[in-house]
Amino acid sequence: MSAASSPFDWNIRVYYEDTDTGGVVFYANYLKFFERARTEWLRSFGFQQQHLARTTGAIFVVRNTHVDYLSPARLDDELRLTVVVEKLRNASMEFSQEAWRLPSGDGKTACNGEQTLLARGRITVVCVDEATFRPRPIPEELLTCIRNVT
Repeated sequence: MSAASSPFDWNIRVYYEDTDTGGVVFYANYLKFFERARTEWLRSFGFQQQHLARTTGAIFVVRNTHVDYLSPARLDDELRLTVVVEKLRNASMEFSQEAWRLPSGDGKTACNGEQTLLARGRITVVCVDEATFRPRPIPEELLTCIRNVT
């Protein structure tokens, strides 16, 4: 099933721990940023991953990632992460995610009021049984919430 939902936005600040020795965000940290944004997207429906696991035995695992890196993020940048459900299936979801640098006016990043696209990713997440790690349906209550916003 195709979904193409409206983007969910979540902001994050780049900290020293996110950067390499050159002060640029280490490439793998974009996957962490995307993960955090998906977690907050899930919370926006009133679902927490630990509660889902405890009450339904369902957990989500990443099956596939693809990230295009377009421009570097740096220490102290404020980023806007987006989450869009592109495909919703019975036991999996495919997300399109982006990381944007917000204008700061500090002279180091765009101060013209425009955001800069830094990275674009496609992430496939599968719902699995917590005990067996075998695919299982996404809990119906969550599936209904996702369908209602797509």
